[in-house]
Amino acid sequence: MTSSKRQAVLIGARDTLPLVVAAMPFGVVYGAMAQTAGLSLWATLGMSAFVYAGSAQFIAVTLLGASAAIPVILLTVFVVNARHLLYSASLMPHASRLPHWFRVPMAFWLTDETFAVVSNRLTQQPPKSELPWYYLGSALLMYGNWLACTGVGVVLGHRIPDLTHWGLDVAMIVAFIGIVVPALRRHSHWACALVAGVSALLTHDWPNQSGLLFSAVLAIVVGAGLEKVSEVRHG
Repeated sequence: MTSSKRQAVLIGARDTLPLVVAAMPFGVVYGAMAQTAGLSLWATLGMSAFVYAGSAQFIAVTLLGASAAIPVILLTVFVVNARHLLYSASLMPHASRLPHWFRVPMAFWLTDETFAVVSNRLTQQPPKSELPWYYLGSALLMYGNWLACTGVGVVLGHRIPDLTHWGLDVAMIVAFIGIVVPALRRHSHWACALVAGVSALLTHDWPNQSGLLFSAVLAIVVGAGLEKVSEVRHG
């Protein structure tokens, strides 16, 4: 690896570090929650290693603990992660010329944090050759942090009673606010966030987290519809 590539990796990791710190309690709580829900050590670690879906892992564990049907779990996780389709579409113009063997791990490591950091970097118009290595620095730091924090959560979950009730999940809310709010630049973005928030509050008591599923779909539809209207108006 050349010095310029190493520098891009280090810059990507450096820019992601504040979000990594915010995500640490999130990973710890997931590890403890999975243990409480009855998942084995290897199932808990395996979900983080091979699914690596953050908030979707919380939802899956919660639904598993509630003995929800597998189709409900799969559908809910799919819809919650549907935002990654939009992330991928946004990054594709910048990654389309990269080899497929490189884009596959990029897709697996795509998270809200890495997308936010990389998108912000792209607004600074860096050299095109920097993108994959900058992305790699961000993604590897996030992935390593998530695996480590899951392990810590598993250990602490056995030794500290009621760890999941310590309020550490507030870090998840803070982290997502830090990611989402700076990215809200258009009217459609704000409308999407507002609809999702209000709908989630109104449907909070729906069974099997179905309110979250409904709110996610509704927000996507509203945001996409307003984007389409904006495009038509501006030709």
